[in-house]
Parts: sequence; structure tokens; C-alpha cells
Amino acid sequence: MLQEWVDPDLKWDRSVYPYEEVVVPVSSIWTPDLLITNAISTSMKHSSRDLVVNFDGTVVHNVTINANVNCEINLFNYPFAADSCPVAIQSWSLYGCGTVLDFDEIKMVDSSHGDWETTDVTLLRQRDDRYYIQVSLRIKHSSPFITLLLPSFLILIADLVSSALPLSGGERNCFKVTLVLSFTMFLNLLNDKLPGDSQCSPIIRQHFCVILVLLVFSMLVSMVLTRISQEGSLILCCWHKDPDTKDREIKEEKDNEEANGDISMIPLEESENTQILRKVVKFLEALDAKEARVEQNQSTANKLDKAFFWFYSFIGLGYFVAMYIVMAKYECVVNHFDFWY
Repeated sequence: MLQEWVDPDLKWDRSVYPYEEVVVPVSSIWTPDLLITNAISTSMKHSSRDLVVNFDGTVVHNVTINANVNCEINLFNYPFAADSCPVAIQSWSLYGCGTVLDFDEIKMVDSSHGDWETTDVTLLRQRDDRYYIQVSLRIKHSSPFITLLLPSFLILIADLVSSALPLSGGERNCFKVTLVLSFTMFLNLLNDKLPGDSQCSPIIRQHFCVILVLLVFSMLVSMVLTRISQEGSLILCCWHKDPDTKDREIKEEKDNEEANGDISMIPLEESENTQILRKVVKFLEALDAKEARVEQNQSTANKLDKAFFWFYSFIGLGYFVAMYIVMAKYECVVNHFDFWY
């Protein structure tokens, strides 16, 4: 920072001392002190041990100010966050023999540091004695978008495309369970990289929760559809009899009745061949009935699967649109001037 002030005690008459300016040590004259009102820590250092004094008492000197500023940034739209942070500069006293600041021009030297980028620097004031530098910041969204948002979108798309896998065999269920476990591990690894909670907490935390709920919901629906395709029922109790067991009991009862009837009606030499033929016919009929029942169960499960696919697609698309609108349009307001009272 280039400082310039007028010290009447340092004037001299050029007719007596024919010099336009002189160089004197910094420690030999008075120099103004500047304060950062909203700073956690501040250090002010002289750029050199000497300074220039003009014949009219004008002093020109360079100082370097390093300050850690307490400023709450709006991170609601992270990783597309952008906000401004005030740096309040004032002198040590405003009354009596204090110092009145008069700012000239502010230039931005370093516009990029870490994950944040400085887009603009403006000198503003709230009243005559309250000047502050408005520093506009914007996060570099390319890195967090690739490491945070993009994997969650790809995992949700992979879960949607997994509907192409058949219900029977268990391949789809295994794939969906793998997606849920992978996304859970993904959240555990990135938990330390997410910004902390604040007044405007990042909505990306809620985004991850919604994605996890959708993945678990899709996994459970896939398991239910697999049950329907194989058993044709959602009853999971242990006392529930398998349809094949019921068919076998009914078949045995009918065979016993037919065998008893054949003993009285069919001659002895034909009864054995007839019973064997009847058993073969009953077996083929039961096999056809079982295949028909399996086809019916699979047809019902496929219809429900298609309906859920479109339902899940509309939910995912609607969520993406709503998420984009919230992140792009909604603004969380932060009071940056609560340090002034």
C-alpha cells in the first residue's frame, strides 16, 4: 500500500535548504497506523527502512499489510459459489488528533489463490468514517464439479440403465447393491472435503442424501420385483406354502381318488397301464401349468418393472431440473457487516 500524508513539522524553506526532497529513516518520524476492523490478525510492515520527504512536508512511503479477515461466505450454491467479502480499513482514532483517511485508487494484483478466484475489488463506504474494500470472490468450480457432482450423476444414470438387466438370476440386484455400497464409500471419502456448516450450508449435502435415498429405493424395488417374478406373491412369512407344494398335494389326492375309482371300473389287466398313462398326463399338465404360472409371474413383474422405470426416470429428471433451478436461482443472504455495531 502506497501511503502519502502531509506533516507540517517536516517542511523547510528551499531558499535556506535548496533541496526538493530528502530520504530519512522510517524510525525517525511519525507514520500512520492502519487497522482492519474485521480482521482476526493483522501485521503491518514497512516496505523499506527509509522514506521520502518533500520540502512541503509531503511524505511518501510503502507498507505491506497482511490480514486474516473474518468473513462468512455464502456456500449454498457450492461448487458454484460466488460472494463478496468486505475488508474494513480505518485509522486508530477518528476524533481529536486522529487520522482521516482519503483513499485514491485500488488495484488488484493477485486474482487467484487456491480454490478461490478474485473477480473484482472496489472501494466503498457505509458512511463518512467507514471505508471498506469490497472483494468479490468466486470458487473455481471445475475441480469440485468433477470430484463431487459428476460421480453422483453418473452413478444415478448407471442405476437407471441397470433396468436393462434381467430380473431373474440376481445380476440386477447384485449390481444395485454394488452401486449403493460404492456411493456410501464415496461419501465417506469425500466427507472431509466438503465445506463446513454455516448460515448458508451447501445444498450439495442434501443432494448426496437424495441420491442415496433414490439408490436404496431402486434397490428395494428391484428386490421386490424379483420376488414377484419368481413367486408371484409379496408374502414373505415362513408359514406361507410354496405353490408347487400345494400343487403336489392336490395332485396326489386326485391320483389316489382316480386310482380307487380305477380299481372298481377298469379290468385288472388294464388298470396298471391306465394308471401310468394318467400319471404321465397329470405330470405334463402340472408342468404346463407351472410354466404358465411362471410366465404370468414374469409378465406381471416385467409390466411393473417398466412402470417403475418410467416413474424413476421422471423422478430423476424432475430432481435434476429442480436442483439446477435451486442452485442457479436461489440466493442465501449473509450479513457481512455484523462486525460494525
